[in-house]
Amino acid sequence: MKALLLTEYNHFAYTDVPEPEIGPDDALIRVRACGICGSDIHGMDGSSGRRNPPLIMGHEAAGVIAWVGHQVSRWQPGDRVTFDSTIYCGECYFCRRGQINLCDHRRVLGVSCDEYRQHGALAEYVAVPQRILYHLPDKVSFVHGAMVEPVSIAVHAASRVPVNLDDTVVVFGAGMIGLLVIQVLKIAGCGRVIAVDLADHRLQLARQLGADEGLRSDRDDVIGEVCRLTGGRGADLAFEVVGITPTVRLAVQSLKKGGMLALVGNLSPQVELPLQAVVTRQLTLAGSAASCGQYPACLNMMGRGSLNLNAIISAVAPLREGATWFARLYQREENLLKVILEPT
Repeated sequence: MKALLLTEYNHFAYTDVPEPEIGPDDALIRVRACGICGSDIHGMDGSSGRRNPPLIMGHEAAGVIAWVGHQVSRWQPGDRVTFDSTIYCGECYFCRRGQINLCDHRRVLGVSCDEYRQHGALAEYVAVPQRILYHLPDKVSFVHGAMVEPVSIAVHAASRVPVNLDDTVVVFGAGMIGLLVIQVLKIAGCGRVIAVDLADHRLQLARQLGADEGLRSDRDDVIGEVCRLTGGRGADLAFEVVGITPTVRLAVQSLKKGGMLALVGNLSPQVELPLQAVVTRQLTLAGSAASCGQYPACLNMMGRGSLNLNAIISAVAPLREGATWFARLYQREENLLKVILEPT
C-alpha cells in the first residue's frame, strides 16, 4: 500500500509499505480522509520526542472497513467508520472506571516514542481494534469524519470545568482546537466568549464562529478589557489552548476569584505558574487530556450541523502531496489551519 512515511526528521516519502496485519479483534480500515494534527507538525522535527522515524503519522481519520478479524462481531466490511486516536486496553484500573484517556497501557495512533511505535492513518490502510471504532453517520462526510477527533478534544475540555448559562469565558489561542472550543462553549450556553490570539485573521475567524470579542495579546490590554466586560470581577472560566508561560499567566490573571482554568495546550513541557495568584484567589486548574467517550455526542452534533467545520478546513489534498502540506504548516503559513489528506 501507499503511505506517507516520515523517514527521518523533517523528511517524508510517499512510498510503498507493507499492508498492516490485523489481529482477531481488529478491523482493517481503508482510509478515505486523514487530518494533519498540530502534534504531528510539532513532532516531525523531533522536538516532541513522540514522532521517532520511521513512522506513518496520522490519528484523525475516517474510512470504510475492508476486512475484520475472526473475533469481530459488531462490524463488517463496507461499514463507514471513524475511530478514537487512543488505543486503550479496556482492562486496567482507569479503563474499568471509564477513564480510557488515562489508560495505563495507552497508545496513540501515529506515535513513536521510547515506549512504543504505532503506525497511523496517513496511508491507504490502517488496522485498529474494534473497541475504538464508531459508526460514521450518513450525513457526515469522510472529510468531516476526520475532524471528529479534534472536535472530541474540544468537547472533553469543555466537560472538565462546569460551564453554566451566561458565563463569561476567555479562550487563549484561536488555532483549530481553540476555534472548536469556542463553538462548543456557545452551544453550551456561555453568554460571552472572548478569544485571545496574536493573529488578526484568527481572531476574525473566531468572531465568525461565535466569539463575542477578539483581543490581540501583543497589542490589547487583555486583562483590563476582560475586567471592563465583567464589572471588574474577571471571567468565570478560561481555556488555555496554547501551552506556554505567557498565555498561562494571562489566563490565570483573567479569572475572577474562585474561577476555573482548563489547561488544554501543551506546546511546552513546563511552564511558570503564578502560584500565589492561584492560591490566594482560590482558582481551580483542570488538565484536559485527549477525549474520554465523547465521540458519539460529537458525531451527533456533526450530523445535525451544529458545528461549522468548513470554516476551519483550509485544504483537502491527495496524500501524495502530503510532504508539501506538512512543510507549509510547519512554516506557519498565514490563513492555513486544518489540512485533510485523501489517499488515492
